[in-house]
Amino acid sequence: MKLYVVRHGKTVWNKLHKVQGVADIPLAENGILLAEKTGEALKDVSFDLCITSPLIRARKTAELILEKQSGKVSVIEDARIQEINFGVLEGVVCMNDAREYLDPQMEKFFTDPWNFERPKDGENIQDILTRTKDFWEELIHDPALQDKTILIASHGCAVRALLHNVYNDPKDFWHGFVPPNCSVNVVEVTDGKAVLLEDDKVYA
Repeated sequence: MKLYVVRHGKTVWNKLHKVQGVADIPLAENGILLAEKTGEALKDVSFDLCITSPLIRARKTAELILEKQSGKVSVIEDARIQEINFGVLEGVVCMNDAREYLDPQMEKFFTDPWNFERPKDGENIQDILTRTKDFWEELIHDPALQDKTILIASHGCAVRALLHNVYNDPKDFWHGFVPPNCSVNVVEVTDGKAVLLEDDKVYA
């Protein structure tokens, strides 16, 4: 099984540094262009299936990548790989253009994620780890998918949570940083054992 785990293209809220968890924000123009470039770079990868977060920015990124495929690829939505829910923090401007934090809770999210407190009506890191692990275990043990090549379109925090099942250092949640928009991580799974083949590759 080979998995291509992709973060969605850039949105206007990404540019404005707004907290964008389950807020359903569409791709910006440059996000569309980057998704198209990613699809061009991956056009020779023959995907058997695509699983995407139901949020429009991830779904559209997947569709733009799949447009370059020679045949039609089935797309399934799965809410377990949608972005972390920030609850009352959704829409908050978390930093300025100099990348100085403006919100103490979001500063903790990015710098000390294990101690990020669950916002009202939202989730914490353990919540997203739990639901993405449920998705991961079901996926890698599905007998029908063992020889398939699968595109997974998700989000920054959700991608890191999903790949937490692969990384060698489980204490470093962010794996050094938030995955860039349209970055691609390639994972090979054999008999339930996962190996990271490509790490945060961006086709810009």
